[in-house]
Amino acid sequence: MARVLVEIPRVGLVMETARVQRWLKAVGDTVSPGEPLVEVETEKALVEIEASVAGTLVEIVAQAEQEIAVGAPLAWVEDGQPERAAAEPPAPAAVAAAAPARAKFFAPATEKPRASPAARKLAAERGIDLSTVQGSGPHGRIQIEDVERAASAPAEARRDAPASAGEQARRPLSPMRRAVARAMTLSNATVPQFIAARSVDWTSVLALRTALAQGRPQQAIDISVNDFLLQAVARTLLEFPSLNAVFAGDANSPDAHIVPASGTHIGLVVALEDGMLVPVLHGVERLGLHALAQARAGLVERAQQGRLRQDDAAGATFTISNLGARGPDRFTAILNPPESAILAVGRMREVPAVRDGAVTVRPVSELTLTVDHRLADGRLASDFLARLVEMLEAPDWARD
Repeated sequence: MARVLVEIPRVGLVMETARVQRWLKAVGDTVSPGEPLVEVETEKALVEIEASVAGTLVEIVAQAEQEIAVGAPLAWVEDGQPERAAAEPPAPAAVAAAAPARAKFFAPATEKPRASPAARKLAAERGIDLSTVQGSGPHGRIQIEDVERAASAPAEARRDAPASAGEQARRPLSPMRRAVARAMTLSNATVPQFIAARSVDWTSVLALRTALAQGRPQQAIDISVNDFLLQAVARTLLEFPSLNAVFAGDANSPDAHIVPASGTHIGLVVALEDGMLVPVLHGVERLGLHALAQARAGLVERAQQGRLRQDDAAGATFTISNLGARGPDRFTAILNPPESAILAVGRMREVPAVRDGAVTVRPVSELTLTVDHRLADGRLASDFLARLVEMLEAPDWARD
């Protein structure tokens, strides 16, 4: 019987380690492709790691509460297929060359206070450094009540409390804030980015949204303006495949290349208390408006709860950042490599506009596109925005 390795995948740009939270299957259980096996905690959320093959879980390598590196083994699944032929052993030189990489791959776990996801979230909200909190759970694990106790106790009562008032005023970065900081710094430093902007009139989208709502059951998911935007972006990306791709390799190397995506996989920026998540909607071009609204609502809810599925957390080729009605009129967003572009959507506001020689008031937003200059140039970005606005201002293509 062939054994298939289950590994910790990279589900974020700068993710390096993850902590195993709990196994959803036990040794001896049968598993199916796509079935959740284990929950792991990253710097941003709990992520369910899924089985890639059908078979039997025969060995668990990483136990609950263990922190391991990206790519490290989690478990073995026996898939019931004949054992594959063993590859020829590598030459000694190859083994020696690979040794440093293997050493890094199985690097020891980083020291990090043991804490439940809820405790970590509350600590971030209250500005509590978990290293100053005494845990009351198993093996000293910090529980939510420990954080509440630390938040209400005098600073002197906390473990390793800061000594001075100046130090007490300092708020350490939460794991999520640290991950965002690293990712955005890396993006700004390594990717040449440019922006292009265009305004869009939402009049026709709002009218169609109202018409669709009239014939819908009361308990149905509300189709939002964002759903029209998602569907329009997906359709436009199919016409502009250079903006639905990822850049791979070193730009200074002849091996650098562009990898086109099969389908449109759009990330949605979800703002949280002390950071953000960018869960992914896959295959948006295949979804009608109602199915898209349901998928979007479920994805955002899982992100806000910090409980993403493995498929939710990776694979985007394009991202949309919409800060909603309380957001700015216009803003720019930083790319999330290796994606090719990100669209920042300003708040919808009523502005005077000239139509057919008359001044009228229209609901308008500013769309700002940030593009990886290695994949596309200004003319392509301008054409993409023009086509996107054209579709949104005449949404006859929209399908439910």
